[in-house]
Amino acid sequence: MILLDTHAWIWWLAQPESLSPAARAVMDAATDPGGGGGSAEGLAVSAISVWELAMLVERGRLELTMSPSRWVEECERLPFLSFLAVDPRVALHAVTHASAALTDPADRMIVATALVHGLALVTKDERIRRHAPVPTIW
Repeated sequence: MILLDTHAWIWWLAQPESLSPAARAVMDAATDPGGGGGSAEGLAVSAISVWELAMLVERGRLELTMSPSRWVEECERLPFLSFLAVDPRVALHAVTHASAALTDPADRMIVATALVHGLALVTKDERIRRHAPVPTIW
């Protein structure tokens, strides 16, 4: 399973041309049940990304073809996509294990989600890629 940063999740569904070739390849492989052992390993999105998506829409920085709730409902129907909760372990890791160089609380939660679940993170965010204590893909 691979964790998607908020922008990677949005771009994967709405603007796949914005993804890097490496990001797109790893995401395609994770969602292809026929490639490899017959079952895809899947993609994951942190629950904090749902909050970020809704905030971007509310602030007019993102326009979707449907409401954020409908967007999430449609994503929940995808068999290869899981939403991961911001549980107490993730919240604590965001403070104790995510790099202090990451000042955005949502970024810290996403990195902590990757840490707690042992996942690589697909992100274009340079700061995360430089400072996060998790493997990143872009």
